[in-house]
Amino acid sequence: MADNLRPESLQRITTPELANAFIEEQISALRNQIGMKKVLLALSGGVDSSVVAALLIKAIGDRLTCVHVNHGLLRKGEPEQVIQVFKNQLGANLIYVDAVDRFLDKLAGVSDPEQKRKIIGKEFIDVFAEEARKLDGIEFLAQGTIYPDILESDGVKAHHNVGGLPADLQFELVEPVKFLYKDEVRVVGLALGLPESMVYRQPFPGPGLGVRCVGAITRDRLEAVRESDAILREEFATAGLQGKVWQYFTVVPPFTSTGIKNGKRTDDWMVIIRAVNSVDATAATIEELPYPLLYKIRDRILAEVAGVNRVLYDISPKPIATIEYE
Repeated sequence: MADNLRPESLQRITTPELANAFIEEQISALRNQIGMKKVLLALSGGVDSSVVAALLIKAIGDRLTCVHVNHGLLRKGEPEQVIQVFKNQLGANLIYVDAVDRFLDKLAGVSDPEQKRKIIGKEFIDVFAEEARKLDGIEFLAQGTIYPDILESDGVKAHHNVGGLPADLQFELVEPVKFLYKDEVRVVGLALGLPESMVYRQPFPGPGLGVRCVGAITRDRLEAVRESDAILREEFATAGLQGKVWQYFTVVPPFTSTGIKNGKRTDDWMVIIRAVNSVDATAATIEELPYPLLYKIRDRILAEVAGVNRVLYDISPKPIATIEYE
């Protein structure tokens, strides 16, 4: 699809002043489109859906209902941040769904990456549809479609548009940031008062930590991924690398290795660190981390993450490797 859909009158949003002007225009447009009706939004906590939620809260208040589904594959602290920011600070009408056991039970024993993705996607749609049916008077579905989604997929990304909703749940779409690029969405998010940690959240795959707990997901390995990832992010922030390195995360593969702890042999997992720089994810180079930082991250992971006896650093670029492991 040609890059000719974005209105010519829409300036590139690069400053708070331009962001505030955009916000005012969208509030007016949203009120005109929605009137006094109600809107439903799947709020993941990512920047796109978060900015849409914040815009709609300003425009229509409690006539927006946000549904946050915790499928157990989010990073440490992310569900709590969604609740803190949107329910406690912005006063959103937020439904929190704890579906951790439901998702992990469905994923038990499934090792094929595509099958894992399909299970996660289908289960999310099922959970969201169940919550939607409990609500009365919803006529609109808001989604965090951004301009690259339209250009690259000739439509809407499935993880934004809960697009496989059953026939009885067909809503009119509300897409207030669909002509913005990601960097513009971030500027708007800051102008709306969202925290930097949410606005500048790293790229995160739709299946979440499910693709970083390689192979069949087990709860102990998933927890090792979550805890080691939290340590990595904390140490990158302390070292001043947050926002300077494009993406960094940990992976725990589905095999163990021999180690020694307290004079006894162990058979534990290994944690792989991945840190890359990219512009558009089609290619990626490796961030050359200083050894003192790597040692600090290593020591913390080995001391604080249960069931781990090795830490490795992946220095493979894309191509020939991909950024994610699955």
